[in-house]
Amino acid sequence: MNNSRTPNRDYSTIAWGLLLIWWGLRGWLFASLPNGVGLLGTGVILLGLNAVRLLSGIPARGSTTTLGILTFVFGGFLMVNETLNLSLQLPIFEILLITLGVFLVTRAIKKTETKIECCA
Repeated sequence: MNNSRTPNRDYSTIAWGLLLIWWGLRGWLFASLPNGVGLLGTGVILLGLNAVRLLSGIPARGSTTTLGILTFVFGGFLMVNETLNLSLQLPIFEILLITLGVFLVTRAIKKTETKIECCA
């Protein structure tokens, strides 16, 4: 029997499962934890996914690495901000969306330029 599933696909499925479990637990059982813990956990899962990929000889994906770093950093910022009762208010979710959008657009433009150069 030919199993066409690749380890990368299995790792991605496991990461999605962990993300869904984490988000459910964070919203239900761990709701009393400071803001930012959910983003920190999400960042750890995404960065862990890419660490496992690298250890398995599979290239890390730039999008999940970028999103993992951003969620980890902003989660830490939110947690410290709330824990220390600082009055800094940043639109974290919106910053994450804009940064991810810029990353995706930049990557798509680079791919298009590469295709044009190779075929011209």
